[in-house]
Amino acid sequence: MDRQVKGNGRQGRVFSSVKARSFHALSALIQSALIAALYLVLTVATSFMSFQAVQLRLAEALTALPALFPSAILGVFVGCLLSNLLNPSPLGIVDIIAGSATTLVAAYLTWALGNPLRQALARRLREENASGVVESNSVKRNRVLARKRIFPLTLFALLPPVVLNALVVGFYIPFLISENTPDIWLIIGTMGSIFLSQALVVYGLGLPLIKTLELTPWAKRIYLVD
Repeated sequence: MDRQVKGNGRQGRVFSSVKARSFHALSALIQSALIAALYLVLTVATSFMSFQAVQLRLAEALTALPALFPSAILGVFVGCLLSNLLNPSPLGIVDIIAGSATTLVAAYLTWALGNPLRQALARRLREENASGVVESNSVKRNRVLARKRIFPLTLFALLPPVVLNALVVGFYIPFLISENTPDIWLIIGTMGSIFLSQALVVYGLGLPLIKTLELTPWAKRIYLVD
């Protein structure tokens, strides 16, 4: 009888574990789909400034999300791929493949470089919970120091979409829009232009976005078990 009860208990735990994993997988897939859809809508809605040599793609703010959410890696990749496929002034297969691949690699690197950030967020949250309701001056001081440590980690994690897009996309776009072989100054200028526009969007919009989301229940579920 005891063996049967124990066996049923183990089966119940296994079933619960499988059910929980299935739920998390479905939740991550839904998040990826939502991010991809949002990226696509933002890009198409601002297509007049999203596909040129001098561009300002507002949807690139979403490339900051992989710093906190692994589901955003697939989301921004699919969103970028669909956007490039629907480009009203098509730049061809090179932009579809190379541009989307660059976004995928940058998203993965953002997740990888975001590991110290997620660890710092988890440590700060645990320290705040351990301090209790009453906050002493030392606790408040530690909280300020924690925020100062976290901010540069956030800046560092968001570098890949800025740097990679400038180097890769900035390099091939002059070849796609020029009738003749572009000179080196046009290539350098395009790289610089994309670097500045990416930095403006990623740090101007993406940074406030993840600072807003980092203390939400969705983000905590990620970095507290990361």
